[in-house]
Amino acid sequence: MNYFEWFSLPISFNPDQAVVKRKFYELSKKYHPDFYINQPVETQEEMLENATLTNKAYQTLSKPELFLPYVLSLKGLLQEGEQVQLPPDFLLEMMEINETLMELEFDTDTQKLAALETEVAQLEAAITNEFEQYALNFESLPEENQAANLEKIKDAYFRQKYVLRIRDSLNRFASRWKAMPSWRNW
Repeated sequence: MNYFEWFSLPISFNPDQAVVKRKFYELSKKYHPDFYINQPVETQEEMLENATLTNKAYQTLSKPELFLPYVLSLKGLLQEGEQVQLPPDFLLEMMEINETLMELEFDTDTQKLAALETEVAQLEAAITNEFEQYALNFESLPEENQAANLEKIKDAYFRQKYVLRIRDSLNRFASRWKAMPSWRNW
């Protein structure tokens, strides 16, 4: 049983968080192991498994960074260790950003750093906006149109993951640079 079924929700890229939370509390109360302490061992084990499933489902469905890949996995579009081919123009843009980051390692130019931070933030926002457009009405699309949308969502997901790695590198670089003694910036 998948987490959406466990919470009696349709598979969605936009699960209603109020419903997710309400269902979590409902199932947590229903399957809490303490309520079954006087039951046979088999029943206790079953309730513990159900409580564990409820907790895992809640953790996954309440965090976009977890439910997005979970939905893609449910739809058969995401396999462990899968190598994805990103668009060449996107990879070229990432290469240019990485080169700028490397240049900043040797030349701490505050204007260049600020421009790069702005560029990455705009890229993140564009990918998020693109994902939201594809995911917004996913459930209401006819089945034959869902497959095309899923591929676009998967592409946006992997591009977003790549940009998040760039963001992490940028943040590490910025924090190292800001920690440098001011005499090094002369």
